[in-house]
Amino acid sequence: MTRFRGCIDIHSGQVKQIVGGTLSSDDSTTTTTITDTLATNFVSTLPSSHYASLYKKHNVTGTHVIKLGSNTQNDEVALEALATWPNAFQIGGGINETNAMFWIEKGASHVIVTSWLFPDGVFSQERLDILVKTVGKEHIVIDLSCRTKIVNGVKKWYVATNKWQTVTDFELNKEAFDSLSQYCDEFLVHAADVEGLCQGIDEELVEKLAEWSDIPVTYAGGAKSVEDLERVDKISHGKVDLTYGSALDIFGGKLVKFADACGWNSKH
Repeated sequence: MTRFRGCIDIHSGQVKQIVGGTLSSDDSTTTTTITDTLATNFVSTLPSSHYASLYKKHNVTGTHVIKLGSNTQNDEVALEALATWPNAFQIGGGINETNAMFWIEKGASHVIVTSWLFPDGVFSQERLDILVKTVGKEHIVIDLSCRTKIVNGVKKWYVATNKWQTVTDFELNKEAFDSLSQYCDEFLVHAADVEGLCQGIDEELVEKLAEWSDIPVTYAGGAKSVEDLERVDKISHGKVDLTYGSALDIFGGKLVKFADACGWNSKH
């Protein structure tokens, strides 16, 4: 059965909702400006612990906390969320072999890894092997967030790294998921082309994820109504979970009530 999964996105030390495809610059303390193309849907005045407490209260398991950029404040805000509900949240953003165990020890249930697995845009099995040895596959979520390409008239999806600005040659397909599932506990897939737009999910990708993955997979991108949970459940035969971001009322959205999304989980 499809479940509602939560998210806490952190940028420049604040909980935010950003149009994913516009995040093309770092927010480290050495960077003075963010690119003019950055589109922000929501900036919270509340701490990350507030959102972590909401997810805890309503038992929204499998929530992912994503640090967008290398600003050291992002680490502090992420740690605050993890401390609110230890061993419940997944942590992503800048994860590699040197810091993965730190986040597990600080209370993350899983580390989410993407760009580090694709140095220079090329998948590295060696790096994945190192990460498995470091924290164990049971603590790893591989993020295969992607962008679409039309190849010979056929829609295909390719992994996008570095804040979804670099589109690699790594195609999402059954073979890829079968291979990588040996090294992780779950998959997370943001449809970067529709992320943050609240204009609808990529239904074709959701269907494919259900076909391709034999382990849990969460889809994020474009969800705009509570009925999307029912839609994803139907087209994925309950195999794909769904994340809401900008559409949720707790993030300033007007399309989906947090209580309704939690209600779906309770009923199903």
